Amino acid sequence: MKGVMIMPKLKTNKAAKKRYSLTATGKVKRTKSNRRHLLANKTRRQKKSGKVQNAYADKTCQNTIKKLLPYGN
Repeated sequence: MKGVMIMPKLKTNKAAKKRYSLTATGKVKRTKSNRRHLLANKTRRQKKSGKVQNAYADKTCQNTIKKLLPYGN
């Protein structure tokens, strides 16, 4: 197959892959912050507000995140 130009593969941004995922409808899912460590020092209200595991990324950032995840990883 000489002379056939093959488009190069797009690289997925690994940092974005660890932080975001795409839903079936195309929304960008993210996890809420402040729930990893130092929980003993945080109030019950702070811990409860971060309890939602699946939040959605802001609409202004969605196009940028989708560029970083070309295959929807």
